[in-house]
Amino acid sequence: MAMVNLKTATSEQMGKIIPYLKVFSHLNVKLYRWSGGRILGKLNGHDVCLITMTGAKSGAQRIIPLMYVPYRDGVIVVGSQGGAPKSPVWVNNLIAHPDIEVQYKSKKMKLRARRASAEEKEAVWPVCCQHYPDYELYRQRTPRDIPVFICEPR
Repeated sequence: MAMVNLKTATSEQMGKIIPYLKVFSHLNVKLYRWSGGRILGKLNGHDVCLITMTGAKSGAQRIIPLMYVPYRDGVIVVGSQGGAPKSPVWVNNLIAHPDIEVQYKSKKMKLRARRASAEEKEAVWPVCCQHYPDYELYRQRTPRDIPVFICEPR
């Protein structure tokens, strides 16, 4: 696969990169957990957290690294997938099983995710971009509605 500039990649190019990101994500989870977030706890200088969720179809536990966007007593989770044409598979997991655990560094939080309404999304989008400015690039890159979940203490 030819090198792709992630800042200028098209939605379709991002879709082709996703399988490679899955391999990196698995390594990221291992090293993050082992180091309490000291290793692979940042992406482009911005904080990452681990989200533990239940698979929508399998019922198996899934752990994925995502950008850390603190919000009130919980977090916001953004299904941007780099602006790829499709939402990440984990979006279905949160809809089917909204109870999650979020690990930020060595702190763990038990939260319940709910998809933000259109009005809520517009209100919290600046918060998302404050913590990870590339979200706006991803929003411009894809015609799909990027799902945003507000995760609050259970």
